[in-house]
Amino acid sequence: MKNSVVTGCAGFIGSNLVDRLLAMGHQVTGIDNFSTGQRRFLEGALAHPHFRLIEIDLLDRDPLKQAFAGNQVVFHFAANADVRFGVNHPEKDLQQNTIATFNVLEAMRANGIKTMVFSSTSAVYGEPKVVPTPENVSCPIQTSLYGASKLACEGLIQAYGEGFGFQSWIYRFVSIAGERYTHGHVYDFYKKLLQNPDELLVLGNGCQKKSYLYVQDCLDAIFFSMEKFQDKVNILNLGTDEYCQVNDSVAWIAGHLGLKPKLKYTGGDRGWIGDNPFAFLDVGRIMKAGWKPKLTLKESIIKTLEYLQNNRWAMEAREGLK
Repeated sequence: MKNSVVTGCAGFIGSNLVDRLLAMGHQVTGIDNFSTGQRRFLEGALAHPHFRLIEIDLLDRDPLKQAFAGNQVVFHFAANADVRFGVNHPEKDLQQNTIATFNVLEAMRANGIKTMVFSSTSAVYGEPKVVPTPENVSCPIQTSLYGASKLACEGLIQAYGEGFGFQSWIYRFVSIAGERYTHGHVYDFYKKLLQNPDELLVLGNGCQKKSYLYVQDCLDAIFFSMEKFQDKVNILNLGTDEYCQVNDSVAWIAGHLGLKPKLKYTGGDRGWIGDNPFAFLDVGRIMKAGWKPKLTLKESIIKTLEYLQNNRWAMEAREGLK
């Protein structure tokens, strides 16, 4: 794994992954079209002699095949992750997740690359009847276009493993938190409280149960499990063994900011179409192998908030993309 490609290299998780790979001694080719990624997240990488940035879209097949030349492993982390707005632009998840993944697989095949690490999502479980949800549960009816598109990606990756001898690690993440986080509920709540510290609108009833994993713990889990699990297809849940209600995270965020806003709720048991009222993964498989997160769920949320407080430019840049 000395010559690695990272798609979505300027994104939240992707840019942290690039830094980790460079620190591990890899030659890294980063690919991003900067539709949502931040060039500033790559400041350290761009100054590193072992990093090469290629600014292309994953939907451009020929340039993508050329960019993959000379590499040994692909970390495919580029995606459209706006679950909430999937119904507003149904084709976006198909194109940026499923079709883009097909193009990545074809670029790998054209260059003889047989190792892929893929960022999937807990959303592929829809609203499962088994909670906490293990990897071997049958995926029920899909409840979001994002989850459906990611499940299709998983199917393609597995089929390429059978057809072309690829080995893959597919990670079904809970929500990831930490440095360079620029969308999600911590971001939304902090932004709203900056605008009005006396009142906060909460989607749903605030009782939705969620789980979060600190980004560095996430990367630790990826590299740990790539050594421990060596099947042709390795599917792993990544998260923690705890969850909280949205109201809990509101209290932690407001408390950290020294605020006591009046809470208003939109009502219902979910915030939007596809929002799972109880998202909690069974992470026993990887924990039994010897991995465990360093930060608690609350610590990961506070760490995220502190990053946003100290890096207001990231919020301003994010808003400029809308």
